[in-house]
Amino acid sequence: MMLARFLASRCRAAGLTRFQPTASALALAGLAAAWPSGGAQAADSRFELIGPDMKVIVTRNGQDLPLGSVPSLAEGDSLTISAALPGDQGARLMVVSAFLRGATNPPPREWIGVARTWKDKATEHSLNLTVPKGARQMVVLIVPETNGAQGTLVDAVRGKPGEFVRASQDLNQASLDHARLMAFVGAVNGDNATHPEDLKRMAPTLARSLSIKLNEDCLSKVVDQQASCLVDDRDTLVLSDIHTNSLTDTLTGAPTTLALSLSTTTQGGAGVYSPYIGVVRDLAKVFGAFSNPQFNYLPTLSELHGPTASLKLNTAPSFNKPKSVMVMAMPAIGADSPPQLRNPTKGPICARDNNLVLPVEGAPLVFATGYAHDMAVKVTAPDGSTREFPLRSRADLGGYAVVADALPPGATLGMHMHGRWGFDPFDGPDYVVQRPDGGPWKTATGASGPLVAGRDNDVTLEGAAPGCVEDVSLRVGNSAVARSVTFRAVDATHLVVTVPLAEGETGELHLDVRQQGMGMPASVTLRARAETSRIDAVDIRAGDSEAMITGQRLEQVVALSLGDVEFRPDGLTRDGRIDRLHLSTANGARTGDAGTAAKAQIKLDDGRVQAVSIKIGPARPRIDLIGRTVNAAPVPAGIRSLRFAADDLLPEDAELVFSVRAGANTKLANDDAIEVAPASSQTGLRLTTAKGLMASDPTVFVATMRAADLPPASFGPLRFRLVKGDGQLGSWQPLATLARLPRITSLACDSGGSLPCTLTGRNLFLLDAVGADGDFARAVTVQPGFTGSSLKVPRPADGALHLRLRDAPQARVTLPMN
Repeated sequence: MMLARFLASRCRAAGLTRFQPTASALALAGLAAAWPSGGAQAADSRFELIGPDMKVIVTRNGQDLPLGSVPSLAEGDSLTISAALPGDQGARLMVVSAFLRGATNPPPREWIGVARTWKDKATEHSLNLTVPKGARQMVVLIVPETNGAQGTLVDAVRGKPGEFVRASQDLNQASLDHARLMAFVGAVNGDNATHPEDLKRMAPTLARSLSIKLNEDCLSKVVDQQASCLVDDRDTLVLSDIHTNSLTDTLTGAPTTLALSLSTTTQGGAGVYSPYIGVVRDLAKVFGAFSNPQFNYLPTLSELHGPTASLKLNTAPSFNKPKSVMVMAMPAIGADSPPQLRNPTKGPICARDNNLVLPVEGAPLVFATGYAHDMAVKVTAPDGSTREFPLRSRADLGGYAVVADALPPGATLGMHMHGRWGFDPFDGPDYVVQRPDGGPWKTATGASGPLVAGRDNDVTLEGAAPGCVEDVSLRVGNSAVARSVTFRAVDATHLVVTVPLAEGETGELHLDVRQQGMGMPASVTLRARAETSRIDAVDIRAGDSEAMITGQRLEQVVALSLGDVEFRPDGLTRDGRIDRLHLSTANGARTGDAGTAAKAQIKLDDGRVQAVSIKIGPARPRIDLIGRTVNAAPVPAGIRSLRFAADDLLPEDAELVFSVRAGANTKLANDDAIEVAPASSQTGLRLTTAKGLMASDPTVFVATMRAADLPPASFGPLRFRLVKGDGQLGSWQPLATLARLPRITSLACDSGGSLPCTLTGRNLFLLDAVGADGDFARAVTVQPGFTGSSLKVPRPADGALHLRLRDAPQARVTLPMN
């Protein structure tokens, strides 16, 4: 019953009224009396029991900060640690602090301090510590008074320092995840209590701010059910946060669900899930490793509020043997970099009134913890004067609210965010903030060409406060009917408006620009005209299956006919106002003899046909591929070999040998060259008779090249063409597919036939999917940007794992089991 009274008092101190002695306290007291030493393994993973409060003040260079504002400790920091126990506390509790210096280096005995909370003297009931040189982690242990407890705990810490190091790391990470989850739950419940109708608007922004997985199906429910639905499944709410991970170094990689990332890491417990915070850590296994008949070690999560760390337990503590030692993780010891806050906006922000929010991305912990504090913004007015205003974090609004009764005057203001991260100052992003003024708009001089019917036209407008434009609408002629068009602010004075015009929408047009809070919009008058494609030149060569049209507005061309040969567009490029349209025949048909004069019929998308007189030019020099061989590089020691089903896949470290024969009316010469380039590029590797090219006979070249000699970042389909000594260019032709390969070190499968296997290696992001068979019916998809070193993959069905490469998805690549 003493335990029941303790928990009841802690609930009252926290303002909780749901504590029921018959359902909770009596049951927990019974557990305390009868729980065996192995109870940690059977503990509930939900940290919902209220533990004691600890108060911690950290002093560095003469400055005091509460623990809730300290992301990391440093050598030389002074700490004051005391337990904040209720007045009727019945059990005597000891507080033991331990500094650690790594998993294989036991700390000296003087690094372990003890306070006895029932003593009257401050020097006895609290800890006054200095972080020693060489310390890397710190834990605090709260344990019932026991004869010899101090010596036993000292021996435990010094005997298994690695277990306490791991416990510190895991509890730190779990507490930070818990903080984001609690911030989300608290904001959802708080908003729902007063403005439930706004939850649908607020929840997505709140989830993005805190990197919380949002169940969007909840927002389609009736208003009264939305909040409870959003926080119902806490098992999968928390997503990873890059800055959070840097604090404990337990996870690397781009943001994704913790379950997905951590399930592939040994730090994450190799796939053992904790249902409460969605983290893949088996805390019971960690703490069970150093439990003994005298003490059981219980993990705690810390909810930080200023200097107070309110501990949450997932297991009822025991005051009988084995007595419970509550383990509290302190911040890691070492240098910490401030978060890299980003401004997600691409242009100016509008401040219609003084309720201004500066959006930020990149660090959910600034919303969930007190690590970022004394946040402020420096405002620069148009006259160069500056003022400082405090900021208040608003996760539900996606940024920091400026606390100001009135901002400085001026249509455009520059703002710079800054603050402190723990003890250190840090700088945030810059912003351009504008106010609506209802002034006139005009087309920017020389920034926009004529508007053409039948296409989307970008028009640049110039005026004050483009960031405050809320709508731009288009009216054609004298029509009163307006339609909204897309726009974007590009800088402090310019707005780019996309004006889509259908065929026939010519003559006078009106763009109505409306700013926030302004009554009448500002109108800009434009004129549109109908223009057909302008054909400057048509290049067709003898025997070709391709053609090139140069001109303007060539997107209207749908076909080019030359006698019985029809060419269709397969690529349009623009160089300034010049269009170049590449066309090719659908069935491989080729043109006639060089010098033949003919009429080409160019068909436009509106049905009109333009007739153009052309003369077929001389045939392009041509070479045809005879054969190719890929010489693979030796496989490094420890790397598994992959098998390729075809010879057109070129690994990034391999050598390619291919041979070509001169086509009709083409003669090879010693000053000829062969160019090899990625399909998306016009430049690449040039092979000459001085380097990589050898004549087999007057009609055959044999080329040798290394994939590594191609331009950096080359991958995917490769093509080749002949370059004559006089500058004539042959047509591009497909050659091979260049693929970057993952470095796979092992494929391990458990003996159980239904269990998945583990694929280990480097550069696994180069895989698109891993399947049990060649049809990829049972396959695991690898997310782009995956940075882990192992994957859970299906068990091979035919003795080999099937890999789909990101650079060559059509290639058939396998990894044999043995």
